[in-house]
Amino acid sequence: QVQLVESGGGLVQAGGSLRLSCAASGSIFSIGWYRQAPGKQRDLVATISNGGFTKYADIVKGRFTISRDKAKNTVYLQMNSLNPEDTAVYYCYARHILTMTEYWGQGTQVTVSS
Repeated sequence: QVQLVESGGGLVQAGGSLRLSCAASGSIFSIGWYRQAPGKQRDLVATISNGGFTKYADIVKGRFTISRDKAKNTVYLQMNSLNPEDTAVYYCYARHILTMTEYWGQGTQVTVSS
């Protein structure tokens, strides 16, 4: 069983920055972030594996950075150069290390004003 608690969303002006955090309980294989804008599907933003391998959506490469503090079992998403198209609910996502079961956080709203 994995539980995910997200924090750090909010309202920011275009060009600004935000950092999202997701604290996990349980044994994680990989963890990361997806986002869903109104009327759109949920899309990958970034993930990081136990081995530190990272994967980013092309649209956020060079602007977002995912990192992981294994001691705290927490993942961070540093988001820079935000634009209104980044507005979405951001969901923390994790896979259990043994079962590979997927788990989702409750979501945190990120709103970027122009």
